[in-house]
Amino acid sequence: MGKAKNPPKQAANESRAVLRMLRVSPQKLNLIAQSIRGMSVEKAQAELTFSRKRHSNEVLKLLNSAIANAENNHGLDIDSLVVAQAHVGKNLVMKRIRARARGRAARILKPFAQMTIVLRDASMDAESQEAA
Repeated sequence: MGKAKNPPKQAANESRAVLRMLRVSPQKLNLIAQSIRGMSVEKAQAELTFSRKRHSNEVLKLLNSAIANAENNHGLDIDSLVVAQAHVGKNLVMKRIRARARGRAARILKPFAQMTIVLRDASMDAESQEAA
C-alpha cells in the first residue's frame, strides 16, 4: 500500500543529462546551447570540440554523459541520436562587494547556470510514425 511510482521525466526513446552549478552566466551558456540544438550527436560533438567558447568543453562533457546514459540506461542506438532539447536555467548567484570612492560600495554578481540536454532516438520516432 505504498505510494505509486513517479512517472519518468522523459519518454522511452529519450535520455537526458543535467549540468548544475556551472560558473558562467546563463546568457553565455545559452549561446552554446543554441549552437547544438536540433543537431545529430556526431555534429554536436564536432561543433563543441572546435567551438571557441570557453565553456564548450564542459558542455561537451555533458553531451557525452547524455550519450552514455542513452546507451547504458535506456539501450538506445547511439548513431541515431539527436539533440532534441538543450535548455539553460539560472542557478545560484554569489553576491560580492567592490569598494568604491567616498565609502560607497558596488555589487558584483557572480551567476551560476545549469544546463539540461535531452537526446532523442530518431529511428524510434520514424518507426512510431510508420506504424501509425
